[in-house]
Amino acid sequence: MSELSHFNSSGQPSMVDIGGKQPARRTATASAFVALSAAVVAALPSNPKGNPLEVARFAGIQAAKRTAELIPMCHPLALTHVDVETELVAGGVRTGVRIRATAAAVGPTGVEMEALTAAAVAALTVYDMTKALDKAIVIRELRLESKTGGKSGDFSRPAS
Repeated sequence: MSELSHFNSSGQPSMVDIGGKQPARRTATASAFVALSAAVVAALPSNPKGNPLEVARFAGIQAAKRTAELIPMCHPLALTHVDVETELVAGGVRTGVRIRATAAAVGPTGVEMEALTAAAVAALTVYDMTKALDKAIVIRELRLESKTGGKSGDFSRPAS
């Protein structure tokens, strides 16, 4: 395991200088799950605020583009692609919305935080649009699924 990069030699938080790094194509995919009751899932088509899954998709895309405004040590990136997929999972213990967010860029630093931010904000948007029906909604399993490019190499989460 390498050491943490967001601290200077005095141990103070610091933004990493990426000025000397070569641009490379970088991708990252993150996911989250919003656990909903069967009653909330049944009510989704009649939500007066609109389709929560589509609104969540748009919110996630917008959030990825604004990651540097939210996470203090993130660099502003020129993203080349962001996609957020939402899937309704009905029935059984795993009832809710599965979210998968992908970000890509050609640059000197990775896009993991952009993918994670997209998944997180999409999940929060599902919560926001359904909270009137149930306060017990749970957002869980926000995680990096995979990444490509960069000095640390590629990563792919083993299937669980």
